[in-house]
Amino acid sequence: MSRPAPSPIYTLRGAGGPLNTLHFSCLAGDTPLLFSGSGHGVVHIWNLNSRRAERNLEGHSGSSVIWVNTLQSTGALLSQGRDMQVCQWDLREGRSEVVDSVWTGSVGFCQCSLLETSSGSSLLAFAGQQTEEIKIIELPSKKPVCTLVPDAKVGMVMCIKLWQPDSGPGPLLLAGYEDGSLLLWDVTQRCKLSEVKAHPEPVMCLTFDTKRLRGISASCEKKLSSWILDGQNNLQAR
Repeated sequence: MSRPAPSPIYTLRGAGGPLNTLHFSCLAGDTPLLFSGSGHGVVHIWNLNSRRAERNLEGHSGSSVIWVNTLQSTGALLSQGRDMQVCQWDLREGRSEVVDSVWTGSVGFCQCSLLETSSGSSLLAFAGQQTEEIKIIELPSKKPVCTLVPDAKVGMVMCIKLWQPDSGPGPLLLAGYEDGSLLLWDVTQRCKLSEVKAHPEPVMCLTFDTKRLRGISASCEKKLSSWILDGQNNLQAR
């Protein structure tokens, strides 16, 4: 028998709609915050000390917000909506305004993935207008870096994870697809390194430990799939 979930420390109420995404921002010296994106197109900023919503951000014309993240270098907030826009928010000194946006063209539910680099810029990966393509751009310039499209028919891209390995010249990207496949991409070389069939149904979500090189993914079925990345960048099901 599985153990029951622990009792919550506290419960935050007042989002006014179903929640799709959460993101903690707990930088040293700053007030710990929780960002939530709702199905009504609103991003709530929760103060975890007062346990109340500090601000409500509306920048996606009522379209569902499916991903939020913050840039540690600038403190800016990024939010992705079903309106095919990724908005960048300036939250400094009490401001709550959209200062830039990126049009993705994607009608799916694939969440973006963000990687901050040592050079001070960032890489943003997102599903493109074509169902199988992944686009990567540099921020804040919005300069295109590459477009990744698999050779075989694997269906719509469902989830992605971008990261910089400890060894190697450039970033890698994991992607889950509609046919249940997981593909590992070399972003610098614009090529596929390996793949594994993780599920019989679409890969709905994945998470990856970049230190232990182990990951878990989930689909519509009742089981989680576990897999590893070996020293030769080969994905292997466990």
